[in-house]
Amino acid sequence: MTYDFDTITDRKDTDCLKYDFTSERHVPEDVHSYWIADMDFPTAPAITEAIIKRAQHGIFGYTDVKNHYYEAVASWYTTRFGYTPARSSLVVTPGVVFALCAAIYAYTQPGDGVLLQNPVYYPFSESIIAQGRTLVDNPLVNNSGHYEIDFDDFEQKIISGNVKLFLLCSPHNPVGRVWKRSELERMADICLHHNVKIFSDEIHSDFVFEPNKHTALPLLSKEIENNTIWATAPTKTFNLAGLQVSDIFIADRTMNRAFRNALDAFGYSQKNTLGLTASEAAYSSGGEWFDQLKVYIEKNIERTISYLAAHEPRIKVSKPEGTYLVWLDCRPLGFPTEKLDDIITNKAKLWLDSGRVFGAEGNGFQRINAACPWSYLEEGLERLCGELNKS
Repeated sequence: MTYDFDTITDRKDTDCLKYDFTSERHVPEDVHSYWIADMDFPTAPAITEAIIKRAQHGIFGYTDVKNHYYEAVASWYTTRFGYTPARSSLVVTPGVVFALCAAIYAYTQPGDGVLLQNPVYYPFSESIIAQGRTLVDNPLVNNSGHYEIDFDDFEQKIISGNVKLFLLCSPHNPVGRVWKRSELERMADICLHHNVKIFSDEIHSDFVFEPNKHTALPLLSKEIENNTIWATAPTKTFNLAGLQVSDIFIADRTMNRAFRNALDAFGYSQKNTLGLTASEAAYSSGGEWFDQLKVYIEKNIERTISYLAAHEPRIKVSKPEGTYLVWLDCRPLGFPTEKLDDIITNKAKLWLDSGRVFGAEGNGFQRINAACPWSYLEEGLERLCGELNKS
C-alpha cells in the first residue's frame, strides 16, 4: 500500500498546541507553524482502526499492560535495533519527559549535579531546575556544523559538579547528531567509572538516515545496560504524543524498583487505555507506513537544505543524521537573537523554535520541523527567505 503524505490536514480547532494556542503563546494568529515536534500527518491507518475498535467497546476503565503489549514493543526493537529488553524491565509511563522527571527524583537528591549537553531539548534543563538539582553543562562543540563531544570536559564536569545522573539525548535534539557507538561507549564508560546513572532519551531513534546507524545504549555491554534508564516511545515515530504513552526499560532490579517508587510518589499507576491500544497497533502493524513516512521526511529535509542554499545561503545548515528537525544556523545573518526572533515571528509570520530555548549555545539558531507536507514547508521557507532578503 502507498500512503499519502502530501495532503494538508487542517489541524485548527482541534485544541492542538501547534496551531490553536497562538494567543496564549503570544504569536500572531496567522503564523505558519513549524515549532513543536509533532507531525502534520495522520497516523498509520492500522492505529486509527485499532482505536476505533477499542472505542466502540464503550468502557474505558482502569487499564494495564499484558504480555501481548510487551511482545509488540519488544519485537519492534528486536527487529530494528537488535536489542530485546526483558519483560521485567518494562515500565510504561505517560511520556518520556515524565519518565525523565521520575528518574531525577529517583536517583538524585536536591543539590546533586545532573549533566546534560547543550544545546539540548529544553525540558531537560527545566526538569533539573524544577526539582532543585544542580544543572551541569557539558556543551557540545560545534565543528563547522557538526557537533562533537568534549570528553575531557565531560569527565571533569562529572567530578567537579557532583554529578549523579546524565541525561543523554540520542539521537540528539535539536542538532540532529546520531552518536557513533564509540562515542556512546566512551561516555558510558566514564559514567560507570564515576557511578553516574544514564537516562538515555531515544525517542527519535527510528528517524535515523543512512549511512548513520542508531545504537541502543543497553546494547553496549551488560554493565552499561544495568546502569541505564532506556527511554523509548511510539509517540514521535507514529505521531501519538497526545495519547500519553512511553516505554521505559530498566534492566537493573534495584534501579527499576527505585523508579517504580518514584511513580508511586507521583501518584501514577494505571495506564492510558487508548495510548496502550495505539502503541500496540503501531508496533504490530505500522512498520510499512513508517518506512514510507521516513523516506518522505528525508526528502523534505534534503529539499529544505537545497531551498535555503539557493534562496538564503547565509543560513548554514547541515543535514541532520537523525530526527525530523532541522537546525538552522542563522548567526551569519548578523542579527541579535531578539531581532531575529521578531523578524521570523512578526514579519515572516512563522512559528519556529528559537535556538535560545535550548540553552545559551542555541543563540542565533532556529529549529524548524520538517515533518509536514512539502507544499506547506515550502511556503514557510518562501516566507522566511523572502523576509530575510528584505531585512
